[in-house]
Amino acid sequence: MERKLNVTLCGVPMDNPIIPASGTFGYGYEFAELYDINILGTFSFKGTTKEPRFGNPTPRIAECTEGMINAVGLQNPGVEQVIAHELPLMRKVFHKKVMANVSGFSVEEYVYTVKKLDACPEIGWFEVNVSCPNVHGGGMSFGTSPEAAAEVCRAVKAVTDKPVIMKLSPNVTDIVAIAKACEEAGADGIALINTLLGMRIDLARRRPVIANKMGGFSGRAIFPVAVRMVYQVAHAVSIPVVGMGGVATAEDVIEMMMAGATAVEVGAENLVNPYACRDIIEDLPRAMEKYGIESLSDIIRVV
Repeated sequence: MERKLNVTLCGVPMDNPIIPASGTFGYGYEFAELYDINILGTFSFKGTTKEPRFGNPTPRIAECTEGMINAVGLQNPGVEQVIAHELPLMRKVFHKKVMANVSGFSVEEYVYTVKKLDACPEIGWFEVNVSCPNVHGGGMSFGTSPEAAAEVCRAVKAVTDKPVIMKLSPNVTDIVAIAKACEEAGADGIALINTLLGMRIDLARRRPVIANKMGGFSGRAIFPVAVRMVYQVAHAVSIPVVGMGGVATAEDVIEMMMAGATAVEVGAENLVNPYACRDIIEDLPRAMEKYGIESLSDIIRVV
């Protein structure tokens, strides 16, 4: 029996649900030197802002048991350079619709960046990261407030007809309230979870390992938290959910989909094994056969 891996995300068909997560796959062309990245469902390219960003001071990576902490700080060349230089290189090696991950420090910055990228035909979805500090709101993340997240969503939806997927932070008291606010504001999908907040201390130096003190905790260790939040949100909204957080195997993908994810992003595992997404896709038919699954689209939110 041929196993059906295809899914449809916000009206856009995908050969399979596997998406390398933003910040772990660059703009694709580096990984294309290792394998044919057209095997992917799509990928979410590096978080893009209006202006170029050098990022946070170093050191900004710390290892953890079954994970890592990073405080890269949205290092990217800015939207103008992404359009002029990165996307033409990407087009040479990836021939499907791609997901554009967008960040900003004000509503106006989100709108500017989405408006610029909207004209690029290769972009199939916008993944709007609301884990950035709100410079007009005292530095708190847009994603910590239902009202602020909804404001970003409404503003971005006004300048694009492409699906808008709001990427939420797990560092909140009630992620369901924020997801529902985004849905009411017109979001086409919800992506979660972004990294948890973590910290490591260098015992010999008696100071934090990371210059920023704290950073985003990701990797296999956070998978149960991610499954729980995907389940909560998927059962509270009627729009598609993209699940991520510690995904490393074909079984993880199936578990995430049973919890409610239509598509699944793979993040930190790409940094451990650059072939991770290819390996997961190739292994999915075996895992599906093991658990009696004919079509992945049949298991979304079965739990």
